Amino acid sequence: MNPKYEPLFQPWKVGNVEIKNRIVMLPMEGTNMIQWEAKRGFVKGIDAFYRDRKDNNIGLFIPGLIPLISILGEKWIYKHPAVFEPVKPLIREIHDSGAKIFFQLSAGAGRSMILPQLLKPFVKPGVLKTLSSKVVMSRWWWSAPDPDEPNVWAPDVKMDHMTEAMIHQFVYAFGQTAKLCKDAGVDGVEIHAVHEGYLLDQFAMPYTNHRTDAYGGSLENRLRFACEIVREIKKVCGEDFPVSLRYSVCSMTRGFNQGAVPGEDFEEVGRTLAESEQAIRILEEAGYDLFNCDNGTYDAWYWAHPPVYAPLNLNLSYVEHIKQFTTKPVVCAGRMQPDAAAASIAAGRIDAMGVGRQLLCDPAFITKIKEDRPDDIRPCISCHGACLPFNGMNGQGTDIDPLHVEMGRCVLNPWTNNETKYSKAPAVHPKKIAVVGGGIGGMEVAIQASKRGHKVALYEKTGRLGGVFVAAAAMSFKEKDKELLAWYERQLKATDTVLHMNTEIADLDALDVDVVVVATGASARTLRIPGAERAVTATDFLSGKTEAGDKVVIVGGGLTGCEIAYELALQGKHPEVVEMTKYLVGARGICMANSTMLRELLRYHKVPAHLESTVEAITDEGVVIRSPQGQKTLPADTVILSVGYTPDGRFNAADGKHLKKTGRGAAVYFVGDCDRVGSLKTVVKQAYELVQKLSYT
Repeated sequence: MNPKYEPLFQPWKVGNVEIKNRIVMLPMEGTNMIQWEAKRGFVKGIDAFYRDRKDNNIGLFIPGLIPLISILGEKWIYKHPAVFEPVKPLIREIHDSGAKIFFQLSAGAGRSMILPQLLKPFVKPGVLKTLSSKVVMSRWWWSAPDPDEPNVWAPDVKMDHMTEAMIHQFVYAFGQTAKLCKDAGVDGVEIHAVHEGYLLDQFAMPYTNHRTDAYGGSLENRLRFACEIVREIKKVCGEDFPVSLRYSVCSMTRGFNQGAVPGEDFEEVGRTLAESEQAIRILEEAGYDLFNCDNGTYDAWYWAHPPVYAPLNLNLSYVEHIKQFTTKPVVCAGRMQPDAAAASIAAGRIDAMGVGRQLLCDPAFITKIKEDRPDDIRPCISCHGACLPFNGMNGQGTDIDPLHVEMGRCVLNPWTNNETKYSKAPAVHPKKIAVVGGGIGGMEVAIQASKRGHKVALYEKTGRLGGVFVAAAAMSFKEKDKELLAWYERQLKATDTVLHMNTEIADLDALDVDVVVVATGASARTLRIPGAERAVTATDFLSGKTEAGDKVVIVGGGLTGCEIAYELALQGKHPEVVEMTKYLVGARGICMANSTMLRELLRYHKVPAHLESTVEAITDEGVVIRSPQGQKTLPADTVILSVGYTPDGRFNAADGKHLKKTGRGAAVYFVGDCDRVGSLKTVVKQAYELVQKLSYT
């Protein structure tokens, strides 16, 4: 092991519980052992998920939260102790590996409660809400400290008032549920949360708590709910039973649905650093044994779920600061990197590193660090495309189906949380496979097929692997995307795949194989308008084929167009965005943390956005647009088109449909954007599932 990482592998204590190293697997949706929201009971298949990680050098596991009361039917979990029975064998397995486990208990989301469109009628005042309150959306989930607080996801819908009687019932339920957790064999519990703008955090913050009773006003009153919870648990479970608190050091919030960005000078409406110094003392005195820390609220969600635009180790300096005001250990989360965490632990500035999505992406992340194999780590690129696929829908609720949404998956590792669906066994009937195209989809097919025993040859027409992802990774803030490209290339070259670089395949019939996989990607679209030839495509710009001038107009306000605008703003240039819809980054499939942070960064950098606008022409002077205010010309030195892609159809049949077989009888499959333009998630999943199909049929 590299000596710089040794501090990560030193033991430490939470209360009287000794933990073998300083690695904490953070609670995430999709890592829950017990469900108690819409669905109830032990999560089928979750034992396979933890078996991939329990022997991989994680010191403390904190699975996804357990609500105290169900959304449907208002059922308190402490009244159903049998639900804890199925987790006992898994807890024993985790203990046998030398790791410890805390269960996270939650009072709910308050105004941060996800609100799918189909549930809106059930929470707005009226007969439907009255008749269905216990069946569809429980008042215990739809209440907040203040009456009429706006829901985060749909600000036009207001919350109900949480009464003192409800608070007291929650406090009692925390104690009873913690006792069930202790009896099941867990080593401690974590309280969810004075963190991220959840219910307890809404009580704690001045902008969401204007109560005049014992739970509002002074800081002590605003923290009373959280303090009563830990005291109740200690009373029921004993003073030596550890209780952690998920804690946001600062709220990083400018107002309702308004977050601050790193480096911004702003007026905090939530918890300031100065107030946090007092708050953590009050919470420690109440009985908390550990503070599991980051920053943010749902109004500034990207601080707690940092996207690609967030700096690495985003919250470290804040957590290091707050440790000075408590005698209890602190954990730091937020794009944490092991070198920075180890250095901070060695200096006594934090006690442990919180790791979340990187352990979805690569279960052996910590083992590879310990074994000095950093190049083998599949890097998390903070895309949130499968682990947290919550669309913000721009203040209109979400498009999430709460009964069927899949979370805790990984764009880059389809195996995660699908361990019972897929197999890694050798192929039943190994085949000769030709892969045409060396982008992400082609490389994924080649790597997975080679691992399963197929004989694979990959043909790439250029001298570089990666396809369009090379351009996507070019921006300065995409260091992990660049690492991913390097990782794919190393993984590919470590297999038996035969690489044919600078080799263009013009005729699939020339390939003497059993299977041809076409992964040739897509080409950038242009616009059929006067002067379109004066513009460059986003791909050409990102590939370095064109240098941008000072004034740049980006046509297309989707993800790529807005990322380009942000990159140009970082370079000190003056970009403007033209978008035909009402919203920037408004497409489905993009996590709200990512889309919101990108929009806030453009706001911070004062990038003009012309919404509901179309481009009529590109001239020597600039871009002629028509907006709701009429026609005008935007001056431009450079015009960049980011208006999507067209699938590569060169290997289609004469009727334009996909080939099924070559002239030699080889089966032909199409993967990625050459099939249908999608996302990194769809490309990798398609490739992975195709290899599954070819290997086990």
